[in-house]
Amino acid sequence: MTEITRVPLQPLAKGSVSRIWLGSLAAVLLGGVVAVAAKPPLVGVKTLKAGEGPNPTAADLIMINYVGKLDNGTVFDQNKNVVMQMQGVVPGFAKALAQTQRGGHYLVKIPAKLAYGDKAVGPIPANSDITFDLEVIDFRNRAELEAQQRMMEQMMRAQGGGAAGHGAPAAEGSPEAAPVQ
Repeated sequence: MTEITRVPLQPLAKGSVSRIWLGSLAAVLLGGVVAVAAKPPLVGVKTLKAGEGPNPTAADLIMINYVGKLDNGTVFDQNKNVVMQMQGVVPGFAKALAQTQRGGHYLVKIPAKLAYGDKAVGPIPANSDITFDLEVIDFRNRAELEAQQRMMEQMMRAQGGGAAGHGAPAAEGSPEAAPVQ
C-alpha cells in the first residue's frame, strides 16, 4: 500500500494575497517598461503619393530627388536625380528606401540613432533626428544597369558613334581617303 505524506499548509496572513497580486502586477509593468525602452528606434515612412511595382533591395542603385531637413526646418542637403547605392547611406535611410516604390513620394523621419547618432556631420548636429522629403524616380540592380550600358554602347557603335578610328570608311576623293606620304 502506498503512503501519502501530507505537507501541512500554513494559512496565509491577512492581506497576503493582495500583496502577491500587487507584486505580480508591478513585475509585469516593469517588464513592459523595460521592453519599450529596449525597443530599437523606428524609421517613419509616410506615403504622400503611392508608387508602383516592387520595393528596391539592398543591392540596387536608386535614383531619387530629396530634401533633408533638421527638426527645426533647416535644410541640410538637397539633390535632384541623384543615383546612390542603397548600401552606401545611413541605416535609417536604407530602411526607408526599402519601403518605397518607383514613382512614389514619401516623408521619411529618421531617429538620431539610425542617422548619424552622437556625431555631428557637416551642418547636422550630434543626436539629431532628420527628415527627408523623398521622391523615387527609378531603381535598378547593377546587372541591369551594366546590361543597359552594353546595349547603348552597341547601338552607338552600330550608328557610327564609336571611339575614334572606328567610324565608317571615308568616301573616295575626300582628304581622309588620300594615302599619307
